[in-house]
Amino acid sequence: MDERTNHLKAINFFKDPRIQAAKKLIQEAVEDHQSHLSLSNQPVKELQEEYQKLLETFSQLRGGKLYYPYVGSGFGNGPLVELMDGSVKFDMISGIGPHYWGHTHPEIITIAIEAALSDTVMQGHLQQNIDAYEYCSLLKRASGLDHCFLTSSGAMANENALKIAFQKNHPAERILAFEHCFMGRSLTLSQITDKAAYREGLPMNIHVDYLPFFREDRPEESTQLALQKLKEYISRYPKQHAILCLEMIQGEGGFHVGDKKFFRAIMEQCRSHQIAVMVDEIQTFGRTTELFAYQYFQLEDLVDIVSIGKLSQVCATLFRSNYKPKPGLLSQTFTSSTIAIKTGRYIVEQLLKEQYFGKDGKIAKIHTYFTNHFLQIKKRHPHLIHGPFGVGAMIAFTPFNGEDAKVTSFLQKLFQAGVIAFSAGSRPMRVRFLPPIGALSYHDIDEVCKIVEEVLLECDKEKE
Repeated sequence: MDERTNHLKAINFFKDPRIQAAKKLIQEAVEDHQSHLSLSNQPVKELQEEYQKLLETFSQLRGGKLYYPYVGSGFGNGPLVELMDGSVKFDMISGIGPHYWGHTHPEIITIAIEAALSDTVMQGHLQQNIDAYEYCSLLKRASGLDHCFLTSSGAMANENALKIAFQKNHPAERILAFEHCFMGRSLTLSQITDKAAYREGLPMNIHVDYLPFFREDRPEESTQLALQKLKEYISRYPKQHAILCLEMIQGEGGFHVGDKKFFRAIMEQCRSHQIAVMVDEIQTFGRTTELFAYQYFQLEDLVDIVSIGKLSQVCATLFRSNYKPKPGLLSQTFTSSTIAIKTGRYIVEQLLKEQYFGKDGKIAKIHTYFTNHFLQIKKRHPHLIHGPFGVGAMIAFTPFNGEDAKVTSFLQKLFQAGVIAFSAGSRPMRVRFLPPIGALSYHDIDEVCKIVEEVLLECDKEKE
């Protein structure tokens, strides 16, 4: 018996038979109501007028129009989500990544109930419960890195990574990044993100030098070009670069996949000049056939700092001991909610235990099943799509030659037809799926791809 059981009142509280019975009743209720939730693309007529008013009011409250006419009811069934107009959609973007276990997952609800029984809603720098310790320990072991600092958002995880590198390599103040990268939307991160619209009207507060990313169609040439550019920057600004920020698969940039030899050449060059190598895994974490993308590319030996987020629920900055910051550099009032911490730990544990990873894991099988569907669509209608692209649980295709306006229109029509996806990149723009792997079946994929093909054909007819 765990010694804590004899001394901690919390143990007996959480194991109270009344609480266990309540959780069981809730689970039964969830399953009963989910049995009545199936795909219905049509909104309920009686709810339409009220729903339109809701959308307009919400847009005014936010100060900008919603991308999709989406306001959820708070109920779903795996990849299916119900909206306030009564319609039900296949969610293939998962909130741009976080909802990896889908909607209204019974086990996630149980974890959330247990977290709701905890003494505080939020945990933070001054007061952290055992949950935060256990999650940090899990991430440290799984990553092979030495330290783990939990934080409230992916942007904050990346900001912490920058602070760690700048302090370690002071007075160096420049950043190396890749063209078409996405780092976040804070004042500093928007200067790194390679999209002018995200920093329009903002003051410049950081120096960023961009390297060309890997080209799958020109592997040797693109590697040499990036190395040449890197050496030029190092020569032009000697000892002024503190950190290289990189995504191994560019998510927002269009699901462009890097290459082991390419990354190794760049990372070794940076290491030789004492430039920190930081891998942004906010989107890739848990979506390749390994938990971390740098493990997928077998580059563990060259990584100094890593940021994770989205499906992890709580975000984190992981780093080696030689980058351990001085006291006071990293701090915050709250890390995240107890629900997020306990849920994130549960999801990562399930990924590691339940055969999601490896060549024959669930992630690889889901990817193959999806891509086979898209290849068949391409075979039947070669003029409609290019691709598919991506790795693991990051899947994309390019419809209508990637013309921004046409892809955006296609996404809106796809939403109305019952599938929620999102865009990635520009010129060409791609359609991006971040499917909820923990709740997805092959039948779901069949239905999703059927709708995708129908909408492609519908859009193609409109051009005629």
